[in-house]
Amino acid sequence: MNIPAEDRPLVDHMVHTDELPALPQRESRIIASLWVEAPNEVKTLGNDLQANPGYLRRIGRYLLWRAGPAVRARARYAAVDSTDLSRIWTFELDADGNGEGLGPDGIVHGRFRTWKESLRDDSDVESEPDDVN
Repeated sequence: MNIPAEDRPLVDHMVHTDELPALPQRESRIIASLWVEAPNEVKTLGNDLQANPGYLRRIGRYLLWRAGPAVRARARYAAVDSTDLSRIWTFELDADGNGEGLGPDGIVHGRFRTWKESLRDDSDVESEPDDVN
């Protein structure tokens, strides 16, 4: 059963960056106030929307947060670079589904999909080999 994000129960404990799951959350919500290392820009992402930012998933090295509903309504997304929490990119959606956001590629995107693709493409960083010991 797919529960709307706003109706999912809140995680009831503090979460560190390395504990944020890679996959989309389906059974619970993690709000920004429960993220120990949350930058202020994420904590206040939804203040003017009267919405608590919730964690969605990872896109490469970026942590994706949304303030506002998932349905066609005003919402704001923030992507935080997990390797440098001061690098934050935002995308704004209006109630008509129009959007705008600067991506790490330096392009202002009008489509949410291309903004997310810019996050993915910016994440092409070689991973470190596993520790053999």
